[in-house]
Amino acid sequence: MHITEVRISLRDDAKLKAFASITLDDCFVIRGLKIIKGQSGTFVAMPSRKRKDGDYQDIAHPINNSTRKWMEDIVLQKYREEVQKLKGEGSIAGSAVHDG
Repeated sequence: MHITEVRISLRDDAKLKAFASITLDDCFVIRGLKIIKGQSGTFVAMPSRKRKDGDYQDIAHPINNSTRKWMEDIVLQKYREEVQKLKGEGSIAGSAVHDG
């Protein structure tokens, strides 16, 4: 399995840094991934929905840590590229996008 496309939609928010979607093997798309700035660094949150009890449940997610790390590394690399591209363009008027 390969991630054949990653799309990043940057946000200028304290915690939510971007939304992402990934395409697997040019035939399956997963939308709704979130790039979050947490206390211990930036991470990728899987698509989720809010349950009746107020907790969130992942809709789609890797079933082992090695796959999660592989996916997260690729998505975060693309996120960093998009942030650098935006900084180079100077498109955010009066504010800066910070990757942490």
